[in-house]
Amino acid sequence: MDLNLLRALDALLQENSVTRAAERLGTSPAAASRMLARLRRAVGDPLLVRAGQGLVPTPRALELREEVGALLRACDDVLRPGAGFDPRHLRRTFTVQASDVLLAGLAGPLTDRLRGEAPDVDVVFLPESVEDGPGLRQGWIDVELGVLSHLDPEVRTRQLARKELVGVARAGHPLFDGPVDARRFAEADHIGISRRGKRHGPIDTALAALGLQRRVAVIVPSHTGAMILARDTDLVAITLAGWLTGTISALGLRTFPIPLDLAPLDLGMAWHPRNATDPAHRWFRDHVAEVILDS
Repeated sequence: MDLNLLRALDALLQENSVTRAAERLGTSPAAASRMLARLRRAVGDPLLVRAGQGLVPTPRALELREEVGALLRACDDVLRPGAGFDPRHLRRTFTVQASDVLLAGLAGPLTDRLRGEAPDVDVVFLPESVEDGPGLRQGWIDVELGVLSHLDPEVRTRQLARKELVGVARAGHPLFDGPVDARRFAEADHIGISRRGKRHGPIDTALAALGLQRRVAVIVPSHTGAMILARDTDLVAITLAGWLTGTISALGLRTFPIPLDLAPLDLGMAWHPRNATDPAHRWFRDHVAEVILDS
């Protein structure tokens, strides 16, 4: 018996009327009547019999009514992505690749959200050291977060936020004794942040356009390491505007606008199309996006 005939049976048993069943199915009464005849032959029961001006179900029809409805709902759950998804019953581990500065602001709120809806979901965070590789394509990574580049052509993306860069230094830093202009900014000793030990970046390019040059006295591989170092020294670091404000305050740090014409950072999320319609993956992506957008 094909699925369309089962839907016809469900409509007939729910409506107890060939005319109303035809309207529900979007067909003609004559076609619905032919389907009823086929069903009677298949089931070996009249299903609906005349009683006065209407039709009434037989005992066999009453037995089938709930069974057929449940069967169709089960078919819809199989064929329609997300129809039967319930995060409360989800047991799964999601892997996220993100920089340490994004991780520091994301992990706590995301964990709270997930545990409230799906207590059996776990999250593994991987560092950016695996970026520019085949992680999404190979399925090692569920979601990549950050400034997206060098992605495989089939990868799906979503822009989440645009963040300005700001300077950060200890609250008692001499830099705060006066206005932080480009010259005074360049005269301070800086902390470079690079996993590959790069000494030159957009800040140096912008300073050079003004005839200025800074000294990058220390290079560290992470933003959080740079903030801790800035807390204990007179070195200046950079971070994202409006991000980790509580942590910055707790460390005794203070942010300030960088007096240069710098492009903001576009933060996005990437995932492989194999997971695009998976309801659990979509649910996870939505929570990640909400945390970033709310921050």
